[in-house]
Amino acid sequence: MLVVKVPGINAFGRTKGTRNSGEKIIAELEKIFSNEKGMKIDRKLLDVNEINLDNENLEEQEKLIYEDSRKLLEKNEKIIFLGGDHSISFPIGKAFLESCNDKDEEACLIVFDSHADSIIPGKEPSHEEWLRALNDSGFKAENILLVGSRNNDAEEIRFLAENKIKQISINELLLDLENITDLIMEFSNGKELYVSFDIDVIDPAFAPATGYKEPGGLSSREAIYIVSRISRMKNLKVFDLVEVDAVADEKYENITVKLAAKLLAELL
Repeated sequence: MLVVKVPGINAFGRTKGTRNSGEKIIAELEKIFSNEKGMKIDRKLLDVNEINLDNENLEEQEKLIYEDSRKLLEKNEKIIFLGGDHSISFPIGKAFLESCNDKDEEACLIVFDSHADSIIPGKEPSHEEWLRALNDSGFKAENILLVGSRNNDAEEIRFLAENKIKQISINELLLDLENITDLIMEFSNGKELYVSFDIDVIDPAFAPATGYKEPGGLSSREAIYIVSRISRMKNLKVFDLVEVDAVADEKYENITVKLAAKLLAELL
């Protein structure tokens, strides 16, 4: 299994603590001996890479993430990317879309996030802009599903409605977790799947170390259940896990990093 650390940040200084979270999550994974499917976790069997980035040069950062992701997608059936903040999903998403187009496959994106990340994008889209920028770059709106968003501004609400981007709310999910998870998985039928998972979709009571905390999210148990189900999907090609602030997490006894490692374990 290929796991790629992507220490990319582009969030006006709010997400600096996410830069080396991939390294911390991998270190925490070494303390997990098996996942909830009963599979033994052996860190030595993981192929762990890193995209080396200069966060001061956003143009170069975006270019490197895109180029490296494009090459890796040509050689690997499934890749897990560990951020970094959510801005990394724009160049990874572009690379994924182009890889699907090359194979004449339909690209599908499922995003778990407490925000829509769809304000009007700048030249190098930030973690608040990446999803809209990816749609603007050709990712079909009908193949995007946003799960768990619960604090969007008026412009984001307008954008989602105008483009008819499908959404599943936290309330819908929690009313019938098993069946709504079925629907989430069925959304990607017949398509190549990219899942982008922002840790802030989880309630800050369970994942406090993230830049934009939004109460009312998933519990850790619910998140593990959903990710474990998704991990079984044969069309899952890319999974990214972002917005874990490993620096801030030190005061929380690394509970957010530990949860991120649990999620990673379910994907293996």
